[in-house]
Amino acid sequence: MEDIYLLKFGGNALDGDEGLLRLAREVASLVEEGVKIVIVHGGGPAISEEMERRGLKPVKVAGVRVTDEAGLEVVEKVLSEINVNVVCRLDEAGVMAASVPGYCCTKCRKKAPYTVMEDGKEVVVDLGLVGEVVDIDPQDLFELIEDGIVPVVYPIGSDGTTHLNVNADTMAAGIAAGIKCKEMIAITDVPGILRDVHDPSSKIDKVTFADIDALIADGTISGGMIPKVEACRKAVEAGAEAVRMVNGRDPDSIVTEVIHGASRGTLIVK
Repeated sequence: MEDIYLLKFGGNALDGDEGLLRLAREVASLVEEGVKIVIVHGGGPAISEEMERRGLKPVKVAGVRVTDEAGLEVVEKVLSEINVNVVCRLDEAGVMAASVPGYCCTKCRKKAPYTVMEDGKEVVVDLGLVGEVVDIDPQDLFELIEDGIVPVVYPIGSDGTTHLNVNADTMAAGIAAGIKCKEMIAITDVPGILRDVHDPSSKIDKVTFADIDALIADGTISGGMIPKVEACRKAVEAGAEAVRMVNGRDPDSIVTEVIHGASRGTLIVK
């Protein structure tokens, strides 16, 4: 299939419904030009809000959400509601779009306990009902794209028997690799990878895997940025040509200029 761009955004990446509609209008213009697009979204802040409303305490370790059965129920409810909203905003902008649960195009497995460094200490993490993508069947996505429909995927996976909460970056990386997209564009709430998180002008234009390792080791990339960057790395390792992190609150262009060849955000390559 011709070049496909995968757009991924989370709950903090866009400035509310207005930002989402602005992105939808950009997607409409790009689709009209013949650009093929798949969208994957998360919804972390809304999930945390709903958990708190229900008296459930959100728990994260090294930037990744721990999920039990009650938490998974909330995650599925909130993500499906967000998905409907995204599809509606695209429709409002004139884009034909379809809601796609992650388990319809991926195969996942429960993430095994693992060790991470947090605050200088080794911590063993069991994330509960959290999955990782192990395989993808892109045929349904390809068919939608061929019919001029933008697939909008939300990150609920399945191991064949149990639904699993999948980090949106991880889901996006798995799909990006599986469809061999030309570029995965990670729409974030920051301009890219910054040498100084308080200084937008310190953005790094391009990083290699070796650069990422060094930036994690010296603490430049830390906390919730680590799984975002690692998911980007995984997408490239598995077959995406490149991943670019851009600012979803950029007043000029979120993705159009990038797809047209402009150098924005941080490009991640091998």
